This record gives sequence, structure tokens and C-alpha cells, in this order.
Amino acid sequence: MPPEPATSAASGPLAALRALPPDSPVRAFAIVIAVCLVCSILVSSAAVVLAPIQHENALRIRQRQILQAAGVLDPSRAVEEQFSQVTPRMVDLETGEFVEGRDPVDYDIAAVSRDPSASRAVPEDLDVAKIRRSPEAMPVYLVERDGTVETVVLPVHGYGLWSTMYGYLALQGDGRTVKGLTFYQHGETPGLGGEIDNPSWQAKWVGKEALAADGGVLLQVVKGEPRGEGTEHQVDGLAGATLTARGVENLVRYWLGQQGFGPFLARLRAEDGGSTDES
Repeated sequence: MPPEPATSAASGPLAALRALPPDSPVRAFAIVIAVCLVCSILVSSAAVVLAPIQHENALRIRQRQILQAAGVLDPSRAVEEQFSQVTPRMVDLETGEFVEGRDPVDYDIAAVSRDPSASRAVPEDLDVAKIRRSPEAMPVYLVERDGTVETVVLPVHGYGLWSTMYGYLALQGDGRTVKGLTFYQHGETPGLGGEIDNPSWQAKWVGKEALAADGGVLLQVVKGEPRGEGTEHQVDGLAGATLTARGVENLVRYWLGQQGFGPFLARLRAEDGGSTDES
């Protein structure tokens, strides 16, 4: 019986590719495309898998900054455990009233600001913080004891030299005295405007008088150590980072004013003892 013929090589695109000479441009191009496709699949898969972890980490960073601004952060304890002492609420910026319907813990200010149905355009002559659009409602974070607000933490943001700076301004229960200032996101120059993260500079804000009795904003960032009259509401600016320091002053003044949390803070001051009970 004659021997059976050898099985023919597999046909198809892969076989055609293998048949090309090693130095063929077509073969090299095909290999590059294949590697890119594999890498893109791996990167996309990693992004999908890691997205919930990254989101959780970002949330913990914001919660940590809230606790730090309020002056109640204990580095030896888990942030999630400590945040249980904070009462998050949503506030209508126009009326200053508490509102429901959105999650104040996981609130994306930047995303809401881009949503025309949930934000409003800020008139150019009032937009000292250069944010262009403001959410109609914003979260506030209350630290209470026996039904009395001891600290209120306000999310604030505004433009510096290179970036929009996002942070938290904490006030004592009187709604007028600064208890802390922190930032959790910005793109300012390291060593210059990036010094807004420096605890030594942030400490200069503590105890400053933010608002007058009538609600007028008093806080100022000045060049050089404050001296003489008005030092109780002045903060030394950042050397070599004038525009960033001015941006911090502007964002603080905006969010403490009538376009920001002014109506809410007026309501807070008017309530007997700072109680958060609805009137």
C-alpha cells in the first residue's frame, strides 16, 4: 500500500503570516498591531477591575481631609470608622435649606457642575473663584454633640494659577470662625503654589474670623505677616505664589458669600445654639 500523503500545513491568515520572510515589513507591522491589541485589552481590563478600588480610595482621601479640616482626625484609627461622627447633608445654595435626593457622601462636584440640569451659570461679575458654573445644591458635613453643631465643613473650589483647587473649609459652630482648611485635589506648582498643602500654612487659617456679624466676608490673604488692625481675619500669603494665594482667597470669599454657602451660614447663625433641627 502506497504511503499516505503528508498532511498539508494549516491555511489561513496566521499561516500566511508565518510564511512571510522574517524581515518582511508586512509581518513586522502585523506583529506590532497584535501586540498593541493585546496590551490595550490588558489595560482596559485592569482599568475596569481597578475602578471600584480607585473610587473607594478617592472617597477615603476626601473623608480624611474633611476630618482633618474639622480637627478631629486620629491617624491611629481607620478613616471610615472616624467618619461615622460626621453627619453629611445636602444644602440648597439659594435658600440655605437642607434638601434630600442626592448622596452627600459620594458627591461629584465637578461632574454636577457640568450638568445644566443640576447647576447654574455664575454671573461673570460675581465669579471671583472662576468656576463658571455652580451646583444648585452642595454637601455640608456637620460634627455635632448633643444636637448642637460644633463644626461645619464646607466643600470649596476655585481656580488658582494652573488648576481648579478642591478642598474643605471648616468653621466652628458659630458659622464664623475658621477651624481648618485642607485641599484634596489641585495642580499647582510643587514648592510654590503647591504649598497650599503645607500644614504650617494651613495652620495659619485656624482661629481667623471669617464672617462679620452681618454675614459679610472678612477673610483676606495678605502679603507678609499680618500686623496691626484686622489681623484677626488676615492670613499670610505664600511667598512666590501670589496668584495661587489670591485664588485661595477668592474661592474662600466666593463660597462664604451669597452665591455660595452664605444663606446656609446665615440660617446656621440664626438657629438657637446652632441646632440642625429643621425650622
